[in-house]
Amino acid sequence: MKLAILSGAGQLPVMIKHAHSDAHVVGFEGMPTELADVAQFHRFERLGALFADLRDCSVTHIVMAGAMSRPDFAPDLLDAYTKSALPALMAAMAQGDDHLLRHMIALIEGQGFSVIGAHSLLSLTQPAGVLAGEVPADVERDIARADQVLKTLSPLDVGQGVVVENGLVLGIETLQGTDALLSFVAATAPNLRGPIGGVFVKRPKAGQDLRVDMPTIGPNTIDLMGKAGLSGIVISPDACVVVDVQQTIERANSQSIFIVAAEATL
Repeated sequence: MKLAILSGAGQLPVMIKHAHSDAHVVGFEGMPTELADVAQFHRFERLGALFADLRDCSVTHIVMAGAMSRPDFAPDLLDAYTKSALPALMAAMAQGDDHLLRHMIALIEGQGFSVIGAHSLLSLTQPAGVLAGEVPADVERDIARADQVLKTLSPLDVGQGVVVENGLVLGIETLQGTDALLSFVAATAPNLRGPIGGVFVKRPKAGQDLRVDMPTIGPNTIDLMGKAGLSGIVISPDACVVVDVQQTIERANSQSIFIVAAEATL
């Protein structure tokens, strides 16, 4: 197997490269990456050139890792392959992230590569159980409410997370991502908050392809939850990446924030 990392921002691509030092790293112009040894930078307008280079490097398997923003395509830079693929790609972009990522997987696999998930390369998910803190009994209603919201929104391909406090929805993750959601909750007026810190529930969407865009949390997530005054987070067992798990747990314990991996209540 010859692995290529299509790298976005964050520590996940770094962790994969550390564990698979011979992996071929590809970055994208205009997209940040923490990896210092990027072999090639490509443009989204030139997917044909990207696939040709990957074949020239004998790549057989591809992992998409790290945060990437949706690209703006410059029409004058399109290569022949991307020009032919663009109408379907733009249609997928007009839908949710899951639709777009499924379409990208289909494009990549259509070129003869195998797409694999980061969790198949590293031990990143957690089994059912409490990772940090103690789960108060009085947050069960909020967890159930969050699961109800996520189940309802899942067919609409909106987001993977929701914050509920005292039975009320304080925020829903949308295209802007987790950090924006938690910052929004932190800015909520005190008179709209309950006496007990709310709970953040983050899970995959129903039927989501977990090879790409698996729900992810890490130390920064915990810090933002602390600023938002939340009491804890619930993730799905074996279906959520926990980046730097030891530091994540330590941050949570230091801020009296619980982390629990538990199946949805619905």
